[in-house]
Amino acid sequence: MLIKIKRGWEISENSITPESVFFNRRRFLGGAIAAAASVGALGLGGCGEEEDNSAQANAQGSGNLNSQDPSTQYYPAPRNKVYSLDREVTPESITSTYNNFYEFGSHKRISAAAQALPIRPWEVTIDGMVNNPMTTDIDDLLKKVTLEERLYRHRCVEAWAMAVPWTGFPLKELVALADPLSSAQYVRMETFLNPDVARGQRQGWYPWPYDEGLTLAEANNDMAFMVTGVYGKPLLKQFGAPLRLAVPWKYGFKSIKSIVRFTFTDKRPVSFWEEVLPEEYGFWANVNPTVPHPRWSQASEELLGTGGRRVPTQLFNGYGEEVALLYKGLEGQRLYM
Repeated sequence: MLIKIKRGWEISENSITPESVFFNRRRFLGGAIAAAASVGALGLGGCGEEEDNSAQANAQGSGNLNSQDPSTQYYPAPRNKVYSLDREVTPESITSTYNNFYEFGSHKRISAAAQALPIRPWEVTIDGMVNNPMTTDIDDLLKKVTLEERLYRHRCVEAWAMAVPWTGFPLKELVALADPLSSAQYVRMETFLNPDVARGQRQGWYPWPYDEGLTLAEANNDMAFMVTGVYGKPLLKQFGAPLRLAVPWKYGFKSIKSIVRFTFTDKRPVSFWEEVLPEEYGFWANVNPTVPHPRWSQASEELLGTGGRRVPTQLFNGYGEEVALLYKGLEGQRLYM
């Protein structure tokens, strides 16, 4: 007799919003913008000042496809029903116009500016302590993996949250391609550097390019996900096309966008925001409602697209069953910020 144990984030299949309803509602809300989703916690670490630019936001609504992206043949990918949600998917009209992407500005309305990013050709380099170093075109990489859709929560360090249908492949598949040496313990990820199109990268006080890191144990966890698409189509530029990370048990700044390099190393990386504000942002950045940010509480979060409704924050963003064992024996470290 097969006994299925429901994971902490799952609900019954009958309670999940049907895909037809989800996409119909997305079209109905296509003209909405994220004004109702504004939050009061502003500053660094993705907490950029708000900029009222509705024309820019409306230009990047739910129907905006990446015209330069030749990978449309892969979408929509089959949904992996293991990764379901306890809340409705956030409308694309909101998530696609309310984005942190400091390369294009320190405010949320960067969706129009992000369209300047050329995403073809796009090369991804794998190097460092690996048996199989390589530089590969993103489209060649897509031929080596199997794409699937997963519904994930996304929790920003600013205390707002959304639920997103990401398409991609497990990060552990890329780790397997790299075949790291036994001495490698971390993977450092790096985004593009192109200040000609990304005006934020002209700001010399930031340590460009943006970089992030995970332990190899984290990278090999089933939840760590390389994202190539969203809402059943290729990833929009404002989300971090053509390749970004989703680690849903961590604060959103760990989910690096527009990745060009994976370097395997035995030294723990110092990531972008950790270098900028080490007293506020650390390496681990796991979600914990009992550990406040130095400037605001993390006890609750605002759900984008719900008119300001707040819900209690969950430890590891509700994914503790899958990831808590990664941190056994590390209780003395700064795991939650």
